[in-house]
Parts: sequence; C-alpha cells; structure tokens
Amino acid sequence: MNGSDLDPQLAAALAPAMRWLPHCRRLGVALSGGADSAMLAVHAAAYAQRHGLDLHCLHVHHGLQEAAGRWRDRARDLAQRLGAGWQETQVTVDFSHGDGIESAARTARYKALIEMSRGLGLDGVLLAHHQDDQAETVLMRLLRGAGPEGLAAMRAISEREGMPFLRPWLGVPRKLILACAQRYVQQHGWEAVQDPTNIQEDYTRGALRGRLTPHLDERWPGWQAILARHARQSAELADLLTEVAAQDFAGLQPSEDRLSFSLADWRALSPPRQAQVLRHWLAQAGLRMPSDARLRELMRQMRQLHALGHDRSLQLKHDGWVIACVKGRMLLVSSNTLQ
Repeated sequence: MNGSDLDPQLAAALAPAMRWLPHCRRLGVALSGGADSAMLAVHAAAYAQRHGLDLHCLHVHHGLQEAAGRWRDRARDLAQRLGAGWQETQVTVDFSHGDGIESAARTARYKALIEMSRGLGLDGVLLAHHQDDQAETVLMRLLRGAGPEGLAAMRAISEREGMPFLRPWLGVPRKLILACAQRYVQQHGWEAVQDPTNIQEDYTRGALRGRLTPHLDERWPGWQAILARHARQSAELADLLTEVAAQDFAGLQPSEDRLSFSLADWRALSPPRQAQVLRHWLAQAGLRMPSDARLRELMRQMRQLHALGHDRSLQLKHDGWVIACVKGRMLLVSSNTLQ
C-alpha cells in the first residue's frame, strides 16, 4: 500500500473517530465488497499499519443475491491485498417478525458482525456509512413521522450489545469515495462490486435514489449536506432531551430495577415531559419506541386512572411486556409472568 491509494479527506475523517477507541488493539471493518466499504478498508489498513493495530475484515453473506458468492470472493481478495485478517459468516435472514427485507437483513447483519467481533476479540468495528446515506436516512425517517431521536439518524459512534460501531464518514459525500475507488481501480486493478438493490425501486432506498434523489439534486444541490446537518442538530437535541428525561425519571421514585415509578409524581410533570420520560423509561428497559398515537393513548389512560391506581384498569401490551398500574405505581411486567 502506498500514499497514493489514500484520499486526504477520507484519511483525515478516520483519525478523529478512532479517538473513541483510545486503547484499541484489534479493529474490525465491515467489508461487503462495495466501493464504500472497500475504500474504508483501504484507509483503515493504512491507519492500522501506522498505529500498530491488528485489522480484520468482516464479511456477512446474506445469500439474498445470486452474485453474493462472487462478492465474498472479491472482498476476500481485497483483504488479502491489504494484509488484513479475514472473517466471514453466512446468515439466514428471518422474515417471521413481519419486518421488510431491508430491516430484516440489517438485523441479521449486525447480529453476525457482533458475533464475529466477539469471537475475534475486537475493540470496535468501522462501518462505511457516508453523508448520502445519512441524508437518505433522515429523509425516510422524516416521512415516517420520527421525532428528534429518529431524525438524529445514524450516530458517529453507537453500541450494540456492548460492541462499539464507528461511522467515521458520515460527513463525507459519496462522490468523494467513488472517485477514490476509481483511482484504486486504475492503480491496482481491483474493482468494487455493484449491488443492484441499491437502485431497485422494490427497496425503499432504491426507490428514493431512483425517483426522488434526481429531482432533489436538480432543485436543491447539496441537499445531502443540509440533511446531514439536521441529523447532527437533532442528535444534540435528542441528547439534551435524554438528560432532562433522566433527571425527571429520577424524581419519580423509581424502583431499584427501574421498572416502576410513581404515577402521582409523573402527573406533576408537564405533558411534554410526561411523554419524554415515558420514552426514557421504555428505552432503558430495552423496548422499542411506541408510535406517537400509542404513546398518546397510554398517557390518556394514565391521566384517567384513580389517583392511587386502585382500579388497576390499565394493562397495555407493548413489545412483549405489559404496562400496568398497581397501587399508584406504573409497572413494566413481562408478558410471561402474566400467563
């Protein structure tokens, strides 16, 4: 590997992200074989070489495309060229939960990355999401009615089951990555794979890229950077709301396991803070967020309960749990304990 393989802006964006892993010794990079992940692997390999890190390329074989085997071979070839470790796994995408194909594949992919990372003893994993991905995510979540947390879209660093995932290129436009990938082809003859689902309109992102993006590019050039900025601002607002909600929840006489709190103290909060503290309560229990309509219905029922909750009329099922009120305290109870 030589310096001409690297793009200065891409390399510069990687270094700050690595500060989140100050004691990193073994690093992973998710490598599908596409241009984005390939160029991230190239830059990560250079960084690892300079800092004495052990780099491993992680590949998830979904089996959803006929060409998946060739993509794996192409990705493995790049890992060998870079002198990086290679780890692959094949997954079966579970559609039984009613999720769309994109969501189900994403769930399977993260699960596989976590398992491989743990097996290798990695300190963190790099993901190649970029500014265009971030802008698309903001747009899709806006159309789905997401709040500040949802509009924060992808975080530069996040954890799943204790494994740090870093996205160093969220501020980098994809055209910069594609230009780097083209230079790499010219210099080394290795060419990234093309995933047809990226533009197929059967998929949400594919439909957005095929139908909406060309119009946005024509009418509002640079819209991706604008929406990515909204994501950063939404993340700051979401973090602030989380801090306020945590303080409010601490004043609700929470139980030691944090699965219950005082109904009367909750009622003393303003309606916006009532809603936010309920989201905080469910999130810390690891439950998914309810829809806005469902949250409003929960709040309506909580306001109509007897002051001490003696009528015990509230039992709302949510994400495998039951939200109930007993003796003036709101409770989260596993559905299994009620059977």
